[in-house]
Amino acid sequence: MNKPTSVSWKKIRQQLIEEDAEFATALEELAPEYEVARQLIKARLERGMTQEELAAKVGTRQSNISRIERGQQNLSIGLLNKVAKGLGKKLHVSIG
Repeated sequence: MNKPTSVSWKKIRQQLIEEDAEFATALEELAPEYEVARQLIKARLERGMTQEELAAKVGTRQSNISRIERGQQNLSIGLLNKVAKGLGKKLHVSIG
């Protein structure tokens, strides 16, 4: 019996970028949302907080934090600032 071969997401993603222009374009367009989500998840985990604990600090529901972290919620600057404060962080915005 052959052992299944594993391939990293990084390698698969690069292959898709090279072979599928539509995928590459979509990935580029979604990059800001996923970067915000990645930073929020990292900050929350560094603080040892659950989504529920963060939601309580922000004054929202856990399901909203979950959607934010999945990149499935359009964020206002105001809400993003509240989440940053709930994480004990300051919001910095950059257009570059």
